[in-house]
Amino acid sequence: MATLVPTKPSALSEPPQSSLVTALSSTPSLPLSYQISTAILVIAFVFGFPGNLFVVWSVLCRVRRRSVTCLLILNLAVADALVLLSAPLFLRYLIGRKGWEFGVALCKTVHYLCCVNMYASIYLICVMSMDRWLAVTKPFLSQRLKTKKRLLSVMLGIWVMAFLMALPMPFYRSVLPASRNVSIYLCKPYHWESNAHETFQYLTETILGFLLPFSFILFCYISVICRLRSAMFQRKERGNTLILLIIAAFTVFWLPYHLINILQVIGLMQGSSSSILTVAIAARPSVTAFTFISSSVNPVLYVFAGSSHIRQAGLGFMAKLFEGTNSESASTRSSRGSNTESSVFAKLSIKVSRKGDRARAKTLGGEDETIADMHTRNEMKALNTLN
Repeated sequence: MATLVPTKPSALSEPPQSSLVTALSSTPSLPLSYQISTAILVIAFVFGFPGNLFVVWSVLCRVRRRSVTCLLILNLAVADALVLLSAPLFLRYLIGRKGWEFGVALCKTVHYLCCVNMYASIYLICVMSMDRWLAVTKPFLSQRLKTKKRLLSVMLGIWVMAFLMALPMPFYRSVLPASRNVSIYLCKPYHWESNAHETFQYLTETILGFLLPFSFILFCYISVICRLRSAMFQRKERGNTLILLIIAAFTVFWLPYHLINILQVIGLMQGSSSSILTVAIAARPSVTAFTFISSSVNPVLYVFAGSSHIRQAGLGFMAKLFEGTNSESASTRSSRGSNTESSVFAKLSIKVSRKGDRARAKTLGGEDETIADMHTRNEMKALNTLN
């Protein structure tokens, strides 16, 4: 992920750096891009950090039986909570007007962890999508694959892959002076004045962190929608709505950032004086801060999705929601069979009830008698005995 401060390595001319120093040191109010970034980060941290901790607590302490989706949600919440811990540092960076005050190591580490979160979150969502796709289209294979060992291996593989994919980030991040004449240091991208390195970083982020996983998610959910529409599955409309919401949220929070990556690459190809490059650099702080909302929106979605359980379960409403993922796939897979079985059981129950209503008992005289008549005759015998 790129910087929240709109700077460019020395490939740009000096005026942008001078204007930045002026904004940091002498402007009475923060620039508009700083204000937008600050507001977004505050909202993301206030709602997202406690929200994700609540999700972690719900899964670990309140969920009795954890499904695949539930464990993936746990990992996603942990990743989001960790990246939101960096929000106060960025807020100090934006509001303090003293540049980056936390050293080179923390500059590299914070941005590296943000990049790890980007990859881990997206590929965890990919596994969720694949799990749902398998559950709907290949239910028997899905059940065979769902073992603890396989699931732990997949989650470990995602985290290892995320840490490896994010390795270029600390190499392309450093603390550098904002200007020759001012002792203000910024944590900003540094590509050794090489457009090739800058192009490599932004294209790698966009291809591996958006285009490939988004294409996979789109394929999975389109297949699921087609499958649900072609068969008479239960809760078809609700499932389609949730799928569209997931895709929409993913697109809304990540597409602007990756569009800026593409625009900046195009601007680099046109030269340092390109207007496209200027626009991309100016817009980057806001779209980078906007991606932080993706780390805070999931708990909000869970609250709305589990609102029907709040009155009954109280603070355990999320646990009820997550426990529902245990039977969601099974109900979807077996809807056809359950419809047939329910009709059979209905017919059997009708026959049994009819037999019960018309049950006959043989009397000593060989005459048929209803159960009600038997009770009446027995009561008459008891009265005669008393008399």
